[in-house]
Amino acid sequence: MSPSSTTVGGTSKGGLFRTVDGKNLAVTFVLITSLFLLWGFCNGMIDILNKHFQDSLRINKEQSGLVQAANYLAYFLMAIPAGLIAKRFGYKGGILVGLSLIATGAFWFIPAVNIGTYWAFLLGLFVIAAGMTCLETIANPYATVLGAPEGGPMRINIAQTTNGLGWILGPTVGGYFVFSGGDGANANAGLTKPYVGIGIFVVLLFIVFAISPVPDLHAEDESRRSAIEKNRLRPSGAQLAAIAVVLAIVCAVLYFFIAPILGLMWTLLHMNQAWLQPAKYGLLAAAYVAAFLLVSKNWDMFRRKHFTLGIAAQFLYVAAQTGIFSFCVNYILENDLGVARLQASKWLGAIGFGLFMVGRLCGSAVISQFKPDRVLAVYMAINVALVAVTMGGGKTGLYAMFATFFFMSVGFPTIFALSIRGLGDYTKLGSSLIVMSIVGGAIAAPFMGHVADLHSMRIGFVVPLVCFVFVALYGYMWPRLCRLDS
Repeated sequence: MSPSSTTVGGTSKGGLFRTVDGKNLAVTFVLITSLFLLWGFCNGMIDILNKHFQDSLRINKEQSGLVQAANYLAYFLMAIPAGLIAKRFGYKGGILVGLSLIATGAFWFIPAVNIGTYWAFLLGLFVIAAGMTCLETIANPYATVLGAPEGGPMRINIAQTTNGLGWILGPTVGGYFVFSGGDGANANAGLTKPYVGIGIFVVLLFIVFAISPVPDLHAEDESRRSAIEKNRLRPSGAQLAAIAVVLAIVCAVLYFFIAPILGLMWTLLHMNQAWLQPAKYGLLAAAYVAAFLLVSKNWDMFRRKHFTLGIAAQFLYVAAQTGIFSFCVNYILENDLGVARLQASKWLGAIGFGLFMVGRLCGSAVISQFKPDRVLAVYMAINVALVAVTMGGGKTGLYAMFATFFFMSVGFPTIFALSIRGLGDYTKLGSSLIVMSIVGGAIAAPFMGHVADLHSMRIGFVVPLVCFVFVALYGYMWPRLCRLDS
């Protein structure tokens, strides 16, 4: 990795949180980081629910992967509306909407525990995730513009460090309540207290944001194209044909993974099986048409290869991260037979997410001295090697699996900052699409669980291995992609 003079220089002129017009936004940044802590805690809670529902509801690993599917499908469905909310009501309005949804989903767990069925818990997780989508769509790009553009990757990595703290507290605090619940009819009783606690905290946070100033900032368009030039950038006939073909391939690949998930949900909700196939093809056709219109109408944004491939990189990175987080407890139990479920959840929080947070801290320091694209490439290449060792199993595999938490840590914020660099007026829409790509987490968990059910948990880790290979290549190719965009 070569030292990055632009990043260091960009953060030294007036401070990391000072804009070009001299405003100091450090207080605003601290306020925004509380949101990163919140959704980190919520996501950390989710990663202990797989094993819990396997036991309390007597479901297999593939079915328990629907916990992540419900969570990340909400990101997919809510990302564009969240971007539109931010565009219409500003960053502050979007944050308040997101907090309202999280509080609603959290308090829903009170009746959900009484209902006691899988769909009720999935509904609560879906609503919470819809709220987190609003927060992520807004807070991630907002962190990158709270100062000089060159310091964006460093700021978002610092903010994501508090997110790492939330990941630690989620399984640690949540595991204490969830795994200490009763058996039989009372098996899910332990879910009430942590989610009611989340609801109360979010209500207080809503009040703080409602009375606090949150300036609506805009990203600088580094390409500096005039409005007239932008209006001329429309896809040609050949380009429209290429867009149609590429989107058809993407939709077909996604259908291969999403169709089984939809089938699982259909069965759990006891819906008429005769409507399953029409629903699948109807959703596929609607998604294809919507994607084609979106790309063709925003061609100036999608023609920037560092952005379009950034969406794919984020999709696969989140798929890898979610797969490892979701089945960490299962992997521990399979490779260390003397460990109980509660102890495994504590290891996930203290060791796994502890390394994740330390990785974020160290990653922020490394990115302040080296080019973020090179850091991303090297860290993800290391993860490829670590996951390969993890697939060998045993104590060595266990140590390697935990080491991936450290090197995964810079992935999401760095890909996010690199992908939206220079989008200018497209930043909010671009951010929505990057957040939408988090749906990779919905696909990875059930698919990884399916592989584990057929073979073993360690063989299931082939899924994150393949994902990390692509992300490493994206980091390595990023400078060239940016040159092609100019």
